[in-house]
Amino acid sequence: MEAYLLEFGNLLLRWLHVIAAVAWIGESIYFVMLDNGLKPPKAEECKKKGVFGEMWAVHGGGFYHNQKYATSPEKLPDDLHWSFWKSYTTWLSGFALFTLLYMTKPSFYLVNPNSPWEWAANLTGWQANVVALVFLAMGWIVYNELCKRISPNMERDGVLSIAVAVMMVVVAYLSSHIFSGRAAFLITGAVMATAMSANVFFWIIPGQRRMVKALKAGETPNPIDGKRGKQRSVHNTYFTLPVLLLMLSNHYSFTYNHPQAWVIMTLFIFAGALIRQYFVLMHSGQHKPAYPAAGVVLILAVVWIAAPKPQPAAATQGSEASADAAPSVTLAQVQGIMEARCVQCHAAQPSQPGFASAPAGMMMDSEDKTQVLAQQIKQVVASGYMPLGNMTQMTDEERALIAAWNGN
Repeated sequence: MEAYLLEFGNLLLRWLHVIAAVAWIGESIYFVMLDNGLKPPKAEECKKKGVFGEMWAVHGGGFYHNQKYATSPEKLPDDLHWSFWKSYTTWLSGFALFTLLYMTKPSFYLVNPNSPWEWAANLTGWQANVVALVFLAMGWIVYNELCKRISPNMERDGVLSIAVAVMMVVVAYLSSHIFSGRAAFLITGAVMATAMSANVFFWIIPGQRRMVKALKAGETPNPIDGKRGKQRSVHNTYFTLPVLLLMLSNHYSFTYNHPQAWVIMTLFIFAGALIRQYFVLMHSGQHKPAYPAAGVVLILAVVWIAAPKPQPAAATQGSEASADAAPSVTLAQVQGIMEARCVQCHAAQPSQPGFASAPAGMMMDSEDKTQVLAQQIKQVVASGYMPLGNMTQMTDEERALIAAWNGN
């Protein structure tokens, strides 16, 4: 019952997380589009009121007239719309999911026993949890310091963008060497998502509150608050597509199981940012197809890097004959390994404590089910990713046997 309740809690948290993320990202993308799509007002009355730009739109059978003020509007309503709870709910629900799914079983999901760094490979469960939390915190601290030191007055945002890009390469490299593959992708995305939500909490909303307070007091707001809020909002919009990709990646083992997973991660991050740049510019009337084209090139590079390497052909006719003469691996042999090493979790009724259902819905408790999953099994076993932490002590001989299996 406890495992079932945890699984049900996972479902509800994931549902909340997705709903909040869709609402937050959707609203963020909308306001970036609105801001970039504004045109100077034509009516003299609007100009006199201090309207900086306006946009007319039609949606859902109605017409909308959005206006942005460059200076203080004549009157500020009490029911001013604020955009922050969607951000906070997204981060809080995401962190709760991370705690429920990863931090409750860190030895399985966080520790990377194949890390080339001995200290990382030998982390205990609680140590991996601490390292993960420190990693998230340091990601925000470093990013925030880069913003404050490189472009404090928003006059060197181009240089800052390069610095943040370099930072993400470093984050991808470190996470893939410290944590297990799937966790590395998730934590890298969480570093970006933490920066996004922290931007809202520490900079965007406080700055907006100071501006509103000044307006209501009849004072002129400090323009630095508006500029800084715009800077952090722009960063957030470029983070959105990479974060979504990294959060979805845990369903696709060819990304995080690759020896160069950090390169794949980096290419996906840059591809997402380039594609987002196209839409940002498009909203302002500029069409720059080179940006999405460059993003596609990076994605194709991922396709090439992550593609399974073909098995080398036998060097001589004699070796081919020898290979043909060797007994083939049977499905029954592979199923025996599955029964001994894998079905504790990957079964209709898992026996491993803490699992109410098979992870990712992958069940191997019969030959038919195992055969359907042949390619996935070969991939994750060959990479050493499965069994998680090798908790069932799969041997090298068993891995070699699965690698030699032709899937039939």
